[in-house]
Amino acid sequence: MKVRQPAFDFSTIRPHWAPVREFAQSYNAFSTVPAHIEPYLVKVMMRVKDTLGEKHSALRDNIEIFNKQEVQHCKQHVAFNKMLYRSGYAGMQALEKPYRDDYASFLANRSLRFNVAYCEGFEAMGSAAGQVFFEELEEYLEGADQAAVDLWKWHLAEEFEHREVCFQAYKALYGGGPFAYLYRVWAFIFAVKHIGTHTARVAAYLNDVDREAMTPEQREESIARQKALKGKISQASRKRLLKVLSPFYDPGKMVPSPGMAALLARFG
Repeated sequence: MKVRQPAFDFSTIRPHWAPVREFAQSYNAFSTVPAHIEPYLVKVMMRVKDTLGEKHSALRDNIEIFNKQEVQHCKQHVAFNKMLYRSGYAGMQALEKPYRDDYASFLANRSLRFNVAYCEGFEAMGSAAGQVFFEELEEYLEGADQAAVDLWKWHLAEEFEHREVCFQAYKALYGGGPFAYLYRVWAFIFAVKHIGTHTARVAAYLNDVDREAMTPEQREESIARQKALKGKISQASRKRLLKVLSPFYDPGKMVPSPGMAALLARFG
């Protein structure tokens, strides 16, 4: 693990950065997640770091790197999202507010156990998303704007790189017994539903804006492309996310996707 500070230039990127615009809008919707969840992750893991004793010095060091990586993810996606707002999708911000407020509520009103388990749920989603992006979506990435592709590949490769930090933090604080396992699985399902509901709302908004200028035939074609995309990603994600439900799940044993190491080497 290391901290990288890529210098992305979003000045020439447009919202439809991939030939299949519904694919681009799907990831544009997901770009709202790191803008708000990454600061939350950092705050939770700072609490974890303060709680861990000296015997967990290696984990505390990893949390420091993890937090610095997450700050970079937030910074880059906030800049990317501003491009979307300027490009006719300012309505995204109203959909982001309740999502952002949820994290403030979690920090103020939920236990540390909940927050750490939720973070681990998101990180499990992130490592699976990285595998899907690197291994399953070549047909959608062909002809896409390389700057946007690099943003996502860098981000998701780092998500995979630090995939076990929250898992190890949860294990260090709450052990690996039956209750700890069941609570982890419950929080994972909660996180999947919470994040998935938000991104679905934003994606629906983005596609609805696009479809306002379409003919009825174009609209039907767009809906069909979106349905096919959803099926592709759901199938590719499901087989990976089901592994998270196992009591023997250990993200540290997962093998990086081909291309991840080379991509990260490009950014230092």
